[in-house]
Amino acid sequence: MPAKLSVNLNAVAMLRNRRDLPWPSVTALGRIALEAGASGLTVHPRPDQRHVRFSDLQPIRDLIDDEFSETEFNMEGYPNEEFLRLVETHEPEQVTLVPDDPAQATSDHGWDFRKNHNLLGSVVGRLKKKGFRVSLFADGDEDAEALRIARETGADRIELYTGPYGGCYDDPEKAEKIAAELARTAAIAASLGLEVNAGHDLTVANLPLLVKHVPNIAEVSIGHGLTADALEYGMAETVRRFRRACGQAV
Repeated sequence: MPAKLSVNLNAVAMLRNRRDLPWPSVTALGRIALEAGASGLTVHPRPDQRHVRFSDLQPIRDLIDDEFSETEFNMEGYPNEEFLRLVETHEPEQVTLVPDDPAQATSDHGWDFRKNHNLLGSVVGRLKKKGFRVSLFADGDEDAEALRIARETGADRIELYTGPYGGCYDDPEKAEKIAAELARTAAIAASLGLEVNAGHDLTVANLPLLVKHVPNIAEVSIGHGLTADALEYGMAETVRRFRRACGQAV
């Protein structure tokens, strides 16, 4: 099955937040994305609310429940108590746990599963009791022992951090090498019973090579590149372009 596309709305929210005005509307653009065939919406509500605000979460939940019940809400964040309470309030279908420091501009590495085994085991257990699918941000470094620990936490999926791959936009040879490494990591994860998501710096240009190497990607979550393209092509056409890049028939 081709990878599903979840549209990350953080960059839309960041543009809105430049002014104390209600546009661009996060929910309106989320609606356009879902109408164009996106399989879900992703948000990362950081503690400082510099991107998606906590007040955005219920309208996005309502949008999916009321108009697009076959799609999913994915909330990602560092699992402090504030984030976990937001998750329990807004009940996303998927929770993606990332090891972000609040000062980071964006997610830029996967979990150190050895160091954070106990933390993640406790948090994943709490989330699974509530019925959420849980994905853990992971580096694509073929570390089988680390992935076994990720599985032991009870997580359902990993999300491959594809930042290094996205950074090879001007180096095809290096991109091919990293895509092959990601494929081997994904194969290890699958052998352990973990499904595989992917995200960070993915574009229409680099998605085809990635999904060719890693055909078992269940979902890609894309924000920055998709929002940039939406300024040129419009949100609906951009979603269709990304779906085609994922291998979907559009």
